[in-house]
Amino acid sequence: MSSSSVTNPSAADETLRAQIFQRLHPRVYLERFIAENIRPDGRTFDEWRSVSVNAGSISTADGSALVRMGDTTIVCGVKAEIAEPELDRPEQGFLVPNIDLPAICSPKFKPGPPTEEAQVLSDRLNEALIASGALLLSSLCIHPGKAVWTLYVDCTCINYDGNAFDAALLAMLGALRNTTLPKATYNEETGRTTCSRQTRSPLQITRSFASTSFGVLDTSHVLSDPTAFEEPLMDVTLTVIVDDRGDLISTTESGGAILEETLLRCINRAKERALQLKG
Repeated sequence: MSSSSVTNPSAADETLRAQIFQRLHPRVYLERFIAENIRPDGRTFDEWRSVSVNAGSISTADGSALVRMGDTTIVCGVKAEIAEPELDRPEQGFLVPNIDLPAICSPKFKPGPPTEEAQVLSDRLNEALIASGALLLSSLCIHPGKAVWTLYVDCTCINYDGNAFDAALLAMLGALRNTTLPKATYNEETGRTTCSRQTRSPLQITRSFASTSFGVLDTSHVLSDPTAFEEPLMDVTLTVIVDDRGDLISTTESGGAILEETLLRCINRAKERALQLKG
């Protein structure tokens, strides 16, 4: 009998035992890796997953992008419609971000109406886009007080393996950069807006930025870009958004307090990450 036929069953048994232990005692399982200065997927604490962005992946949208961040995969499409502006903001258009986390992307999510996590993510994405000032809403004005563009920026998670916020924000920015709008003209006599079929123009994106999320375990261990397994085991999660010049846009913490030195460390790492993504 060959040696491989003897050792393979043992290796398979070890793998099965590890999977069972991981499912029954996830925190202990993770802590044993952390004690060895490594993570379950083989990354170091500071290591990011690989990222790819494919723009223009949806031919029927006005702009689109497909982002892969490790095994997390998100597609984003932008659809433009003409609307009347709000009375108190006659020269501002609308930006409406949304993310869908369907059951097909992970066993974590069930079929049915949008989950609370999806709604919270959509709100956070909206706040991030507005705070960044990357797209001035005034640039979406067709005719003050009469007609403006509404941009529906819809993300769908195809495969979920953690850190959906960073991946979705990257997909949204990529889709907006890929978006072109037809030349629109408002006729005051008829009160109607007409769009050119020949002339299209890109959006006026004035600022590039990136989001970087971290998980903090036992106050001292900071894990960059946490996976779906790591996320629920973190004591604190932190998201840092910086622009490509290294200027801080916002920080968001959840789950508890974070040490100031840890916060500063994460901000510096986020700035380094923003430069990597820009390159």
